[in-house]
Amino acid sequence: MQLFLDTAKLEEIRPLCELGVISGVTTNPSLLAKAGRSLEEVVAEIAGLVEGPILGEVKAAAVDRTTMVEQGRAIAALHPRIAVKIPLTAQGLAATSRLSREGIAVANTLVFSPAQALLSVQAGAKYVAPFVGRLDDIGESGLELVRTIAEMFRIQKSPAKLLVASVRSPLHVVDCALAGADIATVPAGVLKQMVQHPLTDAGILRFQKDESAASGEK
Repeated sequence: MQLFLDTAKLEEIRPLCELGVISGVTTNPSLLAKAGRSLEEVVAEIAGLVEGPILGEVKAAAVDRTTMVEQGRAIAALHPRIAVKIPLTAQGLAATSRLSREGIAVANTLVFSPAQALLSVQAGAKYVAPFVGRLDDIGESGLELVRTIAEMFRIQKSPAKLLVASVRSPLHVVDCALAGADIATVPAGVLKQMVQHPLTDAGILRFQKDESAASGEK
């Protein structure tokens, strides 16, 4: 399973890309607003840091097919590796179908059911993004949705990639990998948690003490 970084903050992307484990970056209007910049401003810089896909979303105010298509074309023109994020609505499906036929990569976002995922594939989406954390928030199993979509994609031999979003913890990431997800997009904080473990830190300290003691004996 690949890992994408879910942020628009270059100060988070730069050091984490140095780890060599990031395969792409996802953004959305909320993340861009928090970063205080537009997608147009950051895409070239992100592309210089990450070799993989960059996912940029149409504006939240874009709720009709025509506007989504227009914005999708503009986003796709920013860089060859951009995929356009479009919410899974009736208008979003229509825009996905149109953009996909034009050769533009689309990621359908805000997916919360297997039926929505199936429609997304039929519309030509390259990425299908269920939101596991938001389902967990309302007492439903986000992980079970990932398992179901992964199995459906396997049976149908779907070309779409299952990209898990709304990831809240390292356990979410591991569970989604076991459930068959192709990609998980994770916040910077979650990725940092994945790296760290108290026993690793304790082990390093123990090795350092042993080396120091051995040096002292000599």
